[in-house]
Amino acid sequence: MMRSTTKVIIYAYTQRIYSSRQIAKAVRENIPFMWLAARQTPHFRTINRFRSERMKDVLEKVFAAVLELLVAEGYVRFEHYFVDGTKIEANANRYTFVWGKSVARYKARLQTQVKELFVKIDEEEQREEQEYGGRDLPELGEASTLTSEKVEAFVDQLEASLQSSPPTTKPKQKEHKRLVRKVRRTILPRLRKYEQQQAILGERNSFSKTDPDATFMRLKEDHMRNGQLKPAYNVQLGTENQFIVGYSVHQRPTDTRCLIPHLEHVKEQFGRLPATVVADAGYGSEENYVYLEREGLIPLVKYSTFHKEGSKNWQQDISRIENWTYDETNDEWVCPNGQRLVFQYESKGKTAGSYRPQLRHYHSLSCEGCPLRIQCTKAKGNRVICVSLPFLRAKQKVRALLLSEEGKQLATRRMTEVESVFGQLKQNRGFRRFHLRGLSKVTLKVGWLALAHNLLKKAALVTQGTWV
Repeated sequence: MMRSTTKVIIYAYTQRIYSSRQIAKAVRENIPFMWLAARQTPHFRTINRFRSERMKDVLEKVFAAVLELLVAEGYVRFEHYFVDGTKIEANANRYTFVWGKSVARYKARLQTQVKELFVKIDEEEQREEQEYGGRDLPELGEASTLTSEKVEAFVDQLEASLQSSPPTTKPKQKEHKRLVRKVRRTILPRLRKYEQQQAILGERNSFSKTDPDATFMRLKEDHMRNGQLKPAYNVQLGTENQFIVGYSVHQRPTDTRCLIPHLEHVKEQFGRLPATVVADAGYGSEENYVYLEREGLIPLVKYSTFHKEGSKNWQQDISRIENWTYDETNDEWVCPNGQRLVFQYESKGKTAGSYRPQLRHYHSLSCEGCPLRIQCTKAKGNRVICVSLPFLRAKQKVRALLLSEEGKQLATRRMTEVESVFGQLKQNRGFRRFHLRGLSKVTLKVGWLALAHNLLKKAALVTQGTWV
């Protein structure tokens, strides 16, 4: 049953059938499906449960086994790894969203409101304590540090103090009890909701209420043609000879921070990484270059200014330190006019993730009277530059690799590698939106797609030598 169901699902994905209901219908009506299913007619819920739950820990092993078969037959050599990402819309409502900045703003406003309310109560309790004694409420701290646990503990202790209050403070007790009820019924639930939303967000800036794992991203397929953000996942694929070698699904909209977790997933799955990684400028960051060098990989990964550096305007722009000379012996930069910029101090840079580059700051001794000053800087004082030397060296190394004959060939080949696979999946196979919700189920969906793609590609090469 397990083998036949696996065959049925893979064949369905090659025929642009992704819904479990449609697969169950095809098993009852379509002769090829009947043959693959051995005349069994599983319910659509059985099919859905099988591909989403039972194959959860098995699908990657099946994918790896098929890939080993492709390597053994010479279709894949695992030498050049062409990686790119595409955004696919999630199965979520496009208009039920939660934004991280809004949650932080609403939470801060509520914390301030709670702080002011409790400070007022605390002051009145302290006055009564001086008159009657026996009152002691906990310290609240700053408004920004207020959590639902702290608020609840304060309310609990306030209720206990109200029960032990003397009869002479009955009017004040009534007012405090009203405030306590307000906190318990409205403020505490809202504060818990904001905390829960921030926990779901993590490092993201948004999520969908109908699929909390989906992040709002800007997609090329814009049904309203107004640059609208839609809930989606960032699918990363690595290919060789247009076979999918590795896949992963991410919640980050940018490709830059997806490369390392994607390659780590491939390394965990196959025990090694391909010798050369080829990617576009969306992956060109210092953190990625450091990782590729540490893993001993050849980084054919462009950076954002690679093509601009070949232009005449860039090479004649004396304000760019790429056109200056670095004196490594004295750790100084020499500008086109011969003025030296000496090292002053070092600082940690900031990135979207946890990586912190080492930035070195250099100051010119004197730019007064320099004939190139207007072209060099608009600052009133002397020229100051901030440089990450490892990033500059990495870019120089990558540029030399990309300008070599092999680098040019691989960079040109990249445009027909991953992009062709995305075209097959999204245009020819018609897969433009996920049908399941949740990161784990979406990742399984991509695994089924990758498995079906590789088998279909191999079958086409065997039978006709071209893609069908």
